Amino acid sequence: MRPITLPDVPYDATAVRPEWPDLPESVRKAITSRLGSPVSAARSAGGGFTRAFAAVLHTEAGTSAFVKAAPLSDPTAQWYAREAAITAALPPEVTAARPLWTMTDSGWYVLALAAIDGSIPALPWSPADLDATLRTWSAAATALAYPAPALTAVGLPTLPAILRDEMSWWSRIAKRREPMPEPARDTIAPSRLTELAKLERALPELAAGDAMMHGDLRLDNVLIDRDGRAWLCDWTWPCLGAPWFDTVTLLVSAYASGLDTDAVLRAWGAPDEGVDGALAALSGYWLVRAGDGPSSASPHSRQHQRFSGLQALAWLTERRGWAAAGEKQRRGWPTTRGKRGRG
Repeated sequence: MRPITLPDVPYDATAVRPEWPDLPESVRKAITSRLGSPVSAARSAGGGFTRAFAAVLHTEAGTSAFVKAAPLSDPTAQWYAREAAITAALPPEVTAARPLWTMTDSGWYVLALAAIDGSIPALPWSPADLDATLRTWSAAATALAYPAPALTAVGLPTLPAILRDEMSWWSRIAKRREPMPEPARDTIAPSRLTELAKLERALPELAAGDAMMHGDLRLDNVLIDRDGRAWLCDWTWPCLGAPWFDTVTLLVSAYASGLDTDAVLRAWGAPDEGVDGALAALSGYWLVRAGDGPSSASPHSRQHQRFSGLQALAWLTERRGWAAAGEKQRRGWPTTRGKRGRG
């Protein structure tokens, strides 16, 4: 088992959100009216990287709902409306919270979803939590292999288009259109830039497909309930492509947890060149983003991106056999054993 490398990112406490009393009084009254009973307790969602309201609201009548809200002037309101349309149309085989209701009031958009009594998986991933998540994702991917018209009507971009437009950073760096990001300078990336760009360029064709993907499948978009069942959250960015790409994205944190991620991907039938291309594209995207200035969304955004980018690059390095034993620590290989702190 490889050494475990964990980030200084508290994935259950990354969000900076308004609390229930911070919402405008008119919005609170409208939400309370829809809930049908006064709010007795509100537990803000700790995970995520947006500043919008998101909390489990408990009522005096003993009911609960996971409520998201944002001003109509905030792009997040459009994201919530999109999530409402998508989750309402998901087939029953997809284990995800469904919308209870939506409304617009006082210049705010509000989405209420069924509340899930669960928590984000702890790092390092336990084999039980990862197995539960992969079972849930496998069932969802099978059910979404041929998405229903109600889902495609929402408007689903293709993964190849996203990869070309938003995740071709090594290619841009190789053409000197972008600088090498600071977090990548002391890794193997500068010496393997040509190969990283080549893998990245070949990926769109390998990742093409007609299946509906989650589009943002990562640790903090998973909840494990009290029965050990995994739920997939935040269905805002689905696209059409090869489902194994989502699996790679999810497994980056499992790789950092020391688990045999390549064995998982073999079971998914993921093409080797496609997996390597995905890790190249993901590492470039995350490391470039990590090199940006402080994020207004969350003080932990750049930590998350740096950690994810370095782990994707380390996994790719291992798969390609790029680093000799003596080069591991110098080139950013995960060599820390045990926990480095949660911040």
